[in-house]
Amino acid sequence: MWHPFRARIAKRMFLIDKFGRRISDLRISITDRCNYKCVYCRSGSDGPQFAELSIADYLRMARLFVSLGITKVRLTGGEPLLRKGLVDMVGELGQMRTLEGEPLDIAVTTNGHLLADMAQPLADAGLSRVTVSMDAVDAVRFARITRVPSGYEQVVAGVRAAQRAGLNPVKVNCVLLRGFNDDQIPAFGKFAREEGVVVRFIEFMPLEEDRVWSPDVVVPLEEILQRMADFMPLREIRRGDSETARRYVFEDGVGEIGIIAPVSHPFCGHCSRVRITSDGKIRTCLFSVREHDLALRMAAGASDEELADFICHVVDQKEERHHIGEPGFVPASRTMVHIGG
Repeated sequence: MWHPFRARIAKRMFLIDKFGRRISDLRISITDRCNYKCVYCRSGSDGPQFAELSIADYLRMARLFVSLGITKVRLTGGEPLLRKGLVDMVGELGQMRTLEGEPLDIAVTTNGHLLADMAQPLADAGLSRVTVSMDAVDAVRFARITRVPSGYEQVVAGVRAAQRAGLNPVKVNCVLLRGFNDDQIPAFGKFAREEGVVVRFIEFMPLEEDRVWSPDVVVPLEEILQRMADFMPLREIRRGDSETARRYVFEDGVGEIGIIAPVSHPFCGHCSRVRITSDGKIRTCLFSVREHDLALRMAAGASDEELADFICHVVDQKEERHHIGEPGFVPASRTMVHIGG
């Protein structure tokens, strides 16, 4: 039986888990659908597996979390740009204010395929930033990874449209797999410098549909730095306390690279995130084996106060850390595409 947290709500206190971490970032998956079938993410045979809620339901959830101290909201999927009503949703989020009275930091993670046409409307609605998932910088390799022909040119056009719309700095995320796309590291360095984007390399995690992850496939942080140095050396720069990426610039100051290293350098100790899946379940860690059904309580008629109590209880159960690579590691109850990036 969970206990009410009404005193916390009445005092307008922030969400803090039992390990003392302030939870300030919320990621909401607004669809389980995706127009790409990236080979490291989807098996190729499975499509959407989980329902979508109404935009109004996602907005109610966001308001509840914002009332409890959330300051950043990122919309994910699947592919969020497929979702009808996305621009209006961003506009509604833009009207919300944090407990400090500041506008929300609103971001979207996208594969970029539809971004060229949507970047400006999203920026006009109040979007702060955009992150584009992009795992190769040559058209042939990109098509082989995504299993979508001619996608590379559309994604690059989307990146440039986002820059013109003022959604800067545009971040480009690349999941590295040894023997698959790790030879693209220098090319991504060149891309960062020429396009003026922040390229962030992400260590491959055991979140794919086929469950084929092994430590040998991971390209660790130190190796990424060494291989980028063959193109041009990097120097580390300061990052925020809750930032997941270690930040670097090239030695001449032109171009920024980030490395997100949850496998070789876990950052669980300062994690500030919780997630809501497309079907309205709260996940307190990417690698959670349990989910907490917020949508079910909403559908049953729970009041905002009751839902806020429930959220506080869930956050208090947030896991201390993941256990990737350890004996007895239990994979997450969902794969990445069904959680939301």
